[in-house]
Amino acid sequence: MSTSLERYTDRFEQYADRYPRSVDVVLVLALMGCATLGSNLTLPGADPPDQDRTAIVLMGVSCLALLKYRAHPRTAVVVTAVCTVIAIALGYLLTPLLLGPVMAALYWLATLTDRKTTRVFGVTTMAALMVAAAISDSMDSVPLILRTVGPFFWLLLPLAAGNMTRLRRAYLASVQARAEHAERTREEEARLRVTEERMRIARELHDVVAHHMALANAQAGTAAHLALSNPQQTKKILTDLTGTTSSALRELKATLGVLRQNDDPASASLEPSPGLARLPELVSACASAGLTVTVTTTGEPRPLSPGVDLTAFRIVQEALTNVTKHAAADAAHVRIAYAGSRLLITVSNDGPDTTGTTDTSGASGTTDTTGRTDVAEAVPSRGFGVMGMRERAHTIGGELRAGPRPEGGFEVTTALPLQPSAPQAAPQAAPETARQAAVAATDVPAGGDES
Repeated sequence: MSTSLERYTDRFEQYADRYPRSVDVVLVLALMGCATLGSNLTLPGADPPDQDRTAIVLMGVSCLALLKYRAHPRTAVVVTAVCTVIAIALGYLLTPLLLGPVMAALYWLATLTDRKTTRVFGVTTMAALMVAAAISDSMDSVPLILRTVGPFFWLLLPLAAGNMTRLRRAYLASVQARAEHAERTREEEARLRVTEERMRIARELHDVVAHHMALANAQAGTAAHLALSNPQQTKKILTDLTGTTSSALRELKATLGVLRQNDDPASASLEPSPGLARLPELVSACASAGLTVTVTTTGEPRPLSPGVDLTAFRIVQEALTNVTKHAAADAAHVRIAYAGSRLLITVSNDGPDTTGTTDTSGASGTTDTTGRTDVAEAVPSRGFGVMGMRERAHTIGGELRAGPRPEGGFEVTTALPLQPSAPQAAPQAAPETARQAAVAATDVPAGGDES
C-alpha cells in the first residue's frame, strides 16, 4: 500500500514540477471550495453568522496568498493564519474545512524551509488559532479542552507531513549525489588503471626494443668495420645479429600477444617472462657486440618471485644497453648479491665518462661524495632508460641509484626485496586490462633519443 502511495506521490511531484502554475491554481480552487463550505457549517441548533460575504472575502484572500507559497512560504502562512483567526473571531465554526488554507500553508512551509523556521512559524500559528478557538462564541457549548486540542492536532498533521516530505527529498538527493560520486569515482579509477597499464606496456616495449636494437646496431657496426680485415669474425657477428633480431621479434611477439589474447582457455600459452636465468643469453649477445660482460654472484641464491625476477633482469638489460650505446668501454661488470631480504645488483663499466654531468637517461644531477648521482634529484631530460629502471624498482618496493664513478665509467646500483613489499602487476598483463590499454599504448614512445 505504501509503495503504491509513494508511486502516485512521485508521479504527482513530477507533474507538479512540469506544470507548477496549473497545479497551484487547481489546489487553490479546491481549498477555496473547502473553506467556503466550512464557513457555512455550524453546531446543531446554532445560527450561522450574518457576515457570509466577509467569510468568502477572507477565505479568498487566504487562498490567493497561497499562490505565492513557492517564493514566499512565510508570508503565505501569516496571511492564511490572520484570515482564519479573523473568521473565527467573527463567530465562524472552527472546522478542518475552514482550516484548509492554513494547513496547506503550513505543509508547504515545512517542505520548503528549514526546521527552525518551521518550528517558529508553526508554533506561533497553532497558538494563535488555539487562543482564537478558546475565546470564540461559536463553540460555547463545547468544552475548552476540545476547542484547543482539536486545532492543535489538525495543524500538527501538515507540519509532520511536510517534515517527512522534506526529509524524503533530502534522502533522495543524497542517494543521487552518492550515485553520481560513485560513477565519477569508477570512471577515474578506470582511467587510472588504463594509464598505469599504458605506462607498463610502454616500459616493457622500451626494454625489449631498445635493448635488442642497440645490440643489433652495435653488431652491425662491428661487422661493417671488420668486413674486409676479418671475414670470419664478420660472419660470426652477422650470425649473432640474426639471433639478436630473432630474439627481439620473439619478445615483441610475446608482449603484443598479451594484448591480443582472448579468454579462450584452449588458446596457446605465452612464453614465460624473462628472468635472471636468461642472464647468460644476455651476456652472449653483448659479447657479439664487442662488450665483455663478467657476472659475479655472492650469497646463497634464493628463488625470486616472478615480478622481482623480471625487474632484476630488465634493470641489468637496460644498464648493459646503456653501456653498449653510450659508454666508450669494452667491458662491463655485473655483481649480484643475496644479502638478507634484499637482492643487490650493481652494473658498472670502467670506461671514461663520455656524458659529463649527464647520465645515460639524459638527466643532469649532482654527484655526491661517492661519485654517484641520485636519480631522484636529477632533472629529467629526453631519455627514458634510468627513469624506467627507477620506476620498475619502486614498483616492487626497491631503490635504484645511477651515476658516474669517481674512478671513471658509470654505475647502476639497485636494491630489490626478495619478496615484493606491495601489490604489483603480474609480469604478463591480464588480457582484459591489457586490451583496454592497447590503443593508448600505441601512442606512448618506446624510448627517446637515449634509452
